[in-house]
Amino acid sequence: MEKMNEIDKITGMEKFGGSPVTFDKIDVTGGFWKEKQDLFYNKTIKAVYDRFEETGRFEALKFNWKEGMPNKPHIFWESDVTKWIEGAAYLLQKRRDTELEAMVDELVECMVNTQDKDGYLNAYFTVVEPGARFTRRTDHELYCAGHLVEGAIAYAKATGKTAMLRVATKYIDLIDRVFRIEYSAAFDTPGHEEIELALIKLYDYTGEERYKLLAEYFINTRGTSSRDETYSFADQEHMQSHLPVRKQVTAEGHSVRALYLYSGMADLALKNKEEELYHICKTLFSNIVNKRMYITGGIGSTHHGESFTFDYDLPEYTAYNETCASIALAMFCRRMWLIEPDSRYADCAERALYNTVLSGVSLFGDSFFYENPLSVNPKRNTFNNSRPKGLQEHLPIMERVKVFDCSCCPPNLLRVVGSVADYMYSTVSDVIYAHCYMNAAGTVLLKDKEMGLVQKTKYPYEGRIEITAQTEGDYTVALRIPAWAKKSEITINGEEITVPVVSGYAYCKRSWRAGDTIVLNLPMEVKVMEANPKVVDLCGRGAITRGPLVYCAERADNNLELRDVRISRKAGFTVKQETLINTEVPVIHTKALVRRIPEQLYLDETVTKKEIPFKLIPYYTRANRGITEMSTWFLLED
Repeated sequence: MEKMNEIDKITGMEKFGGSPVTFDKIDVTGGFWKEKQDLFYNKTIKAVYDRFEETGRFEALKFNWKEGMPNKPHIFWESDVTKWIEGAAYLLQKRRDTELEAMVDELVECMVNTQDKDGYLNAYFTVVEPGARFTRRTDHELYCAGHLVEGAIAYAKATGKTAMLRVATKYIDLIDRVFRIEYSAAFDTPGHEEIELALIKLYDYTGEERYKLLAEYFINTRGTSSRDETYSFADQEHMQSHLPVRKQVTAEGHSVRALYLYSGMADLALKNKEEELYHICKTLFSNIVNKRMYITGGIGSTHHGESFTFDYDLPEYTAYNETCASIALAMFCRRMWLIEPDSRYADCAERALYNTVLSGVSLFGDSFFYENPLSVNPKRNTFNNSRPKGLQEHLPIMERVKVFDCSCCPPNLLRVVGSVADYMYSTVSDVIYAHCYMNAAGTVLLKDKEMGLVQKTKYPYEGRIEITAQTEGDYTVALRIPAWAKKSEITINGEEITVPVVSGYAYCKRSWRAGDTIVLNLPMEVKVMEANPKVVDLCGRGAITRGPLVYCAERADNNLELRDVRISRKAGFTVKQETLINTEVPVIHTKALVRRIPEQLYLDETVTKKEIPFKLIPYYTRANRGITEMSTWFLLED
């Protein structure tokens, strides 16, 4: 115990003591994420708006649809709209734009004009089935309400305009009365979790205790109600209602719902300093990252219910890996490191963000993937698409599209890219934790004093991170040492130092002067990762990684059978900056082996192997050059 107390003194660690450093305090000034934010500001925000306008999502807010008219309102269209508003608000936070604000204001005016006197606001249940309000748990009313709240808070913070926030709080007050006070709804907890996160955010923004109480009610009631229905094709695990939350130890059901629930649980554990709930969150996190997560940070391996299945079930071609699910995973990780600093959480968050999340948007910024498989074979998809529907297997599409019927991912990407600096820092006592690295400048509040920090780096392409103090003070900078970095070097003002490393963070404690510069060097070696043999699709195969990036190969670069490629840890790897479409990326070149197999289907003799040049690109850049074969895992040759 004395040793642990001494470590606590050095590091300042305090469980449940974490405070976030939000993106509004930080400006992304250059590099990888600035390029993405500029692309989203210049291209993506308008592209998503145009598709939503074309498909009737905005028109639905006017509540003037009649039977026989096109674009019948859908049960979750409100969430698409309010997520787009939230994403727009995050971009507006950094650069005011009168045209973009006018687009949002028009949508908000529709909400103000159509909201019921009692606060209810949902186009589908107002113009299509007005008698079915709060009767079907499966139909996303509370999910839409949650996104309304998050969008309203974001827009109020960005512009000072509160009309949407007044609409949102009026609706939440109705939900609180109907669900927590009167119990007059036909069900007890949300079918699709999300409102729990919004309620905690609303509690933080307003200080109103009733919003936290409603979040607690929804989370603590889950898995205990006899009135909570599920879909006809699914059991209660699909909605995480099979057990009370403190009895759940494996990640089950719809992966986005699950990770939104776990994020809400982590929020409550932090607010209430509850050890039991945090222990459950840790158990669920461990189950996901050790047994149910793809190497790209993708989760939810099947299209059946967009769900988790069972341990080590991670198929390649049929992998679902919804973009939103990896966004939700990163959100969960961020909450977990606020409770207890552990680099595993940030390692997982950046794995998801740099790979599956960014795979969800094209390099052009105007088309999207809902699903993110680990391998694609055009012949398999073409044959499958020619079969009668009842005989088809589910295979993800091979080219990104402008909009989906269920178009939750595009506006969700807007949210995460606009606010990505949320993942940079947090504080505990007099410690500033640096979790995810990017070019940025901002301030960190530490014991009522704002500390200015400037970070310069070419991460994730290079492993040198430079942080310069802009304010003098006595505090600790805790630098995350990623699990992929087998060694690291830290210097302060050019002098190499040795510091304690606890739970993956290097604690640099000193009296800082303005201009003091700390440099963390993380050698980015190319690695060959081997899968656990329990993953049947991947037994005896390896994947290529460099830093936080997972790599894949496309037939566009390698005119050969990708399934026959054999890679070796002994092979030399060369990294070159190359232009892919419109983006400079580090491309990996190596030598691989293929077998020169004759035309025979089966052969009973040794076949010679041939060495060939082999090229790999970051996974997130895949599928930007038309339909082509792609693979992430290759046979191992050691």
